[in-house]
Amino acid sequence: MTNRITTILAAIAAIAIVSTTFGGMQGSGDKAYAQNVPYYFPPEQNTTSVTGTATETVMPDLVVIQLGVDTQAKTAQGALIQNAQAMNATATAIQKLGINATEISTSDFTIEPVYNNTGPYPPYNVYQSVFIGYKVSNTLIIKTTKLGLAGNILDTAVGAGANRVDNVSFTLSPAKQQIVQNSLIDNAVLDAQSRAQKALAPLGEKIIGVKSVNLSELSMPEPLSVYHANAMMTAAPAVQTPIFTSNQDMTTSVDVVFLIGAQ
Repeated sequence: MTNRITTILAAIAAIAIVSTTFGGMQGSGDKAYAQNVPYYFPPEQNTTSVTGTATETVMPDLVVIQLGVDTQAKTAQGALIQNAQAMNATATAIQKLGINATEISTSDFTIEPVYNNTGPYPPYNVYQSVFIGYKVSNTLIIKTTKLGLAGNILDTAVGAGANRVDNVSFTLSPAKQQIVQNSLIDNAVLDAQSRAQKALAPLGEKIIGVKSVNLSELSMPEPLSVYHANAMMTAAPAVQTPIFTSNQDMTTSVDVVFLIGAQ
């Protein structure tokens, strides 16, 4: 009987030991699973920010001429007919110089009543506005790369019927502007790189990469204008009007953030 009791107690003790061991292992596993995985912080990158600039002197290749015809008559139809005759003659004469129809466009056309404002009248605080007719204004814009024809265009237009020259300006054609812009961006980036290298060399650092590049808008001067007085003339002058152009400076800049490291 004593041996039987001893055997039962030994079995119970063994079961308890196994249960305790398994429970401890499970708890240890739970703790291991619950541990937070450490977050990896990448090393901070050393950078330097530099602005590079580039300027190029270019010769404009496009002349823009704005001129027109103003006519006035008692009726709108009368003013319109006079204007159409003068403008057709002007456009035809300009095209005979070698200016294509695609280089000529209408920029503005208006018909408006004209009043003669007079006064004061008794009791000296009344102004009278008297209708006297209609005014028709038609404005052309000539854009051409034939810069040498600028003066001839003005004289020919005035001789054919134009009685208003608003503006003559020189600028760059879209094609040339794009070419110059691409060249300026290249030079500005190289300028930024050179500046960074010169600044880093005494510090024992060097460029090891590029983090970002920001481009600025191309800085262009205002079109070079040559204003011509209103040309109230009935015939072209005996001497051609001289029109000259000159070089213009174009500038752009870039902001570059370089990655740097020890030499």
